[in-house]
Amino acid sequence: MTFMSIMNSFPLYILVIAGLLFVFALCLVTLKQARQRALELGLSKEEIMGVIKSSALFSIVPSLSVVVGLFSLQAILGVPWSWYRLSVIGSVSYELIAADMAAIGAGYDSLAALVEVNDPNVAGAVMLAMSLGIIGGVVGCLFLGKSIQTGMASYRAKSGAWGALVMSCFVMALMAVFVPARSIFTGTIATLTLITSALITMAHRWIIKKYKVKWLSNFVMADALILGMVSAVFWNYLIG
Repeated sequence: MTFMSIMNSFPLYILVIAGLLFVFALCLVTLKQARQRALELGLSKEEIMGVIKSSALFSIVPSLSVVVGLFSLQAILGVPWSWYRLSVIGSVSYELIAADMAAIGAGYDSLAALVEVNDPNVAGAVMLAMSLGIIGGVVGCLFLGKSIQTGMASYRAKSGAWGALVMSCFVMALMAVFVPARSIFTGTIATLTLITSALITMAHRWIIKKYKVKWLSNFVMADALILGMVSAVFWNYLIG
């Protein structure tokens, strides 16, 4: 048995489907409770159904980037686990970082090296690290999310331009966390791919601002991922 055979095994499919069904059941319960509360507040059934339909419709386009991420993630972590992580909670950038750190902790140079060796003994550690690592953020939001949000909003309102600058710095800090130096300087192709994806994102933002096509903002991440992967193939063919 190998690492990839475990990550694509039938028992894992069953466990993932069971977990997704449980989450889906929770969503239905929440939807029912929200509908009942909306009726109590005086909203009509037609208004509630309109909100449900519009929410379902506008969630389709942003999910395209998740589908693209699934295709890229399943190549190294298998289909069921990638499907589960991106369906419930998580993102491609976080999942790769958590899995990569687990692989490094197991003595490998990177997640790619682990997949190449196909060591089955590390499969459980990778899945555990990915699952437990994100719980801290969820639990932290429960207790600190409201105070952080209100504090930042209050500071921005009082400080004006400086408040906006602080918010921008905060976002840049988050981006820096997901782009560690070791992932940039692993080779010329990786660096060129990163630069290409960044330029694609900047081009999208320019088009959105210049031509007022706000709907294009839903495709920025998906296009950056797809064209970034295409550029990786191109750069590898050109200089690899």
